[in-house]
Amino acid sequence: MTDYPDIQLHIDGQWRPGASARSLPVRNPATGAVMGQLACADLEDIAQAAAAAERGFEVWRRISAFERYKTLRKAAQLLRERADKVARLMTMEQGKPLAEARLEVMAGADTIDWFAEEGRRAYGRVIPARQHDVYQLVVKEPVGPVAAFTPWNFPINQIVRKLAAALAAGCSMVVKAPEETPASPAALIAVFIDAGVPAGVVNLVYGDPAQISSFLIAHPAIRKISFTGSTEVGKQLASMAGLHMKRMTMELGGHAPVIVFDDADVALAAKTMVAAKYRNAGQVCVSPTRFLVQEGVYQDFVDQFVAQARKLQVGNGLDATTTMGPLANPRRLSAMQSLTADAQTRHAKLQLGGKAIEGAGNYFEPTVLTEVPPEARLMCEEPFGPIALINPFATFEDALREANRLPVGLAAYAWTRSARTAQQIGAAVQAGMISINHLGLGMPETPFGGVKDSGYGSEGGTEALEAYLNPKFISQAGLV
Repeated sequence: MTDYPDIQLHIDGQWRPGASARSLPVRNPATGAVMGQLACADLEDIAQAAAAAERGFEVWRRISAFERYKTLRKAAQLLRERADKVARLMTMEQGKPLAEARLEVMAGADTIDWFAEEGRRAYGRVIPARQHDVYQLVVKEPVGPVAAFTPWNFPINQIVRKLAAALAAGCSMVVKAPEETPASPAALIAVFIDAGVPAGVVNLVYGDPAQISSFLIAHPAIRKISFTGSTEVGKQLASMAGLHMKRMTMELGGHAPVIVFDDADVALAAKTMVAAKYRNAGQVCVSPTRFLVQEGVYQDFVDQFVAQARKLQVGNGLDATTTMGPLANPRRLSAMQSLTADAQTRHAKLQLGGKAIEGAGNYFEPTVLTEVPPEARLMCEEPFGPIALINPFATFEDALREANRLPVGLAAYAWTRSARTAQQIGAAVQAGMISINHLGLGMPETPFGGVKDSGYGSEGGTEALEAYLNPKFISQAGLV
């Protein structure tokens, strides 16, 4: 694994170790082997990153939207040119198949392009005044330095949404990237630096997540936070941000229902949902998990879903034949074992998988459980792994009751040939996003976020850019 680099911090335009030279090992989830070392930030480093972001903001905000656009477009092109190298690093540290990693990198470049363009269209407006010779203007100003906290499941995707939107709006940023997957985020930051983003505008730190978040959220220079992760941690960070009146965007956990009606194209639904369920070994916030299938097609759907899942090839993501890689860390492996055992003790029926794969690496079999009772932990806790739950339902109201039962509401899916049913389910399901008869979530130009305990705010579409802008009202009378 000699092609995996040791990773440093990036503060005020410099790649460097932490002040105390502390480091953490980075392990390959496919083998458990240590590949390299990661520099850790101490309070001194975090303070320097916040101060650098404050200085960088004063420079970047004064650069025109058109010039920012050109810099971001250059960064996107550099990311495309480096896609193969970055994807390999991601697979080595995160585990997902190389093809999935490359798609993530290329999608990241598309995201940068989209926000680069959108930043040129952050329009204000003129409001007709009630008095003669008075102009009423609304202008958009960047909110200020941002602190971003991102997880390990999509090391490029989760950062690039925040960073591209912030830079397009004129903000600077301190990124706290995941310690499990540090090399691909560092490669992403490098493309912005190499594209010409001034020193201090983009800073990258790793280390103790609690220490970094508590320091940055309270720091007076930081004016906004953006967090992607669990609902539990998100609530803690939101509480801290509220104490300091910091604007925030929260993209938190989900437990996506999939409603398959009697009139659905069962073969297409099963094939499409298997690909979505086991993508990134199920470690996806919008991963379809609770499959609610109407009684008339229930057994047919179960049979076809299991048949499709059985075809998956589990292995090292660097192997070209692999279609599902390992889980990212041993904690996820233990969680899958515990959740599956709990469901089985409650008489859920195991149709496929259900256990860890022996040998080195964090491998868990693609798993399908049916007739899972609502009190099972899997029906209430986001598994964040390769486990699908399939239960029958009788009526539209039954499906809706289960789909809306949990306090989270990030994503949902439905399959039906009826335009009327599609309209009704789209209106009634409590989720920030719903995709009907296809996979249609997560494009740069569309909103991405949840309701209820799944957070608030968006990381896609024009809504994402607005989160990094303050509207300022200016009322001006004519001078005599």
